[in-house]
Amino acid sequence: MKRLVVLVMLLLGVGTLSAQQSFLDNQKMFPKVGEAYREKEEMLKKEFAKKGLTYPAKYIFVRSFKLDSEMEIWVKNSVADTFRLFKSYRVCTLSGKMGPKRKEGDRQVPEGFYYINDFNPNSNYHLSLGINYPNFSDRILSDPKKPGGEIYIHGDCITVGCIPLTNEFIDEVYILAVNAKNAGQDFIPVHVFPVKFSNSRSVDYLGNFSLTDNSSQQFWVELKTAYDYFEKHHRLPVVMVDDRGKYIM
Repeated sequence: MKRLVVLVMLLLGVGTLSAQQSFLDNQKMFPKVGEAYREKEEMLKKEFAKKGLTYPAKYIFVRSFKLDSEMEIWVKNSVADTFRLFKSYRVCTLSGKMGPKRKEGDRQVPEGFYYINDFNPNSNYHLSLGINYPNFSDRILSDPKKPGGEIYIHGDCITVGCIPLTNEFIDEVYILAVNAKNAGQDFIPVHVFPVKFSNSRSVDYLGNFSLTDNSSQQFWVELKTAYDYFEKHHRLPVVMVDDRGKYIM
């Protein structure tokens, strides 16, 4: 009888408590996420207010720069808005070298255009947000049998091919991502660049590196085009992938 009542409720659109539970409510049930909200949310609200931003942000955009060891969080609250920079976080360490990830075990942090595809509140690395490596481009250009995977933005400040933050920082980033997901942003974009192209010293280093890596040099030109577009407009570029795995705008 109980099963029948639940079925009728679902058919009528009434739903059960679990069916009505929001993504945010569900995440807060996990101890580390609940603790992060208790310790960080008021501080985040104050930081947003200080910068003239509305909390919680309905849309976020993540940019990470490998050589510069920096990760930025940009925010907005309507589709029509342009993104505004909320905060830059220090990335703990870098695994591998400049250049995209192309096979399992190469220790490389991916470079390219991704989105968050996993929220792990029980991560072995405190909290973690997965990105969808390999994407369409990676599937064409990487090792066809073993391209690698399970790339995360996570805590604990250690990495083998991921983007590591301190636990304090991942708490904040995780909260911002949960809030955006809860508001309806199903695809939170994550752009990973070898360097911050506005940093001349980083670009000079990349130029020296590319002298021995012509394939990466062309790849970085593709990435820079998208970087420049966002820098100019503070809107996400429309990036596509051709049948050779090349990013095109």
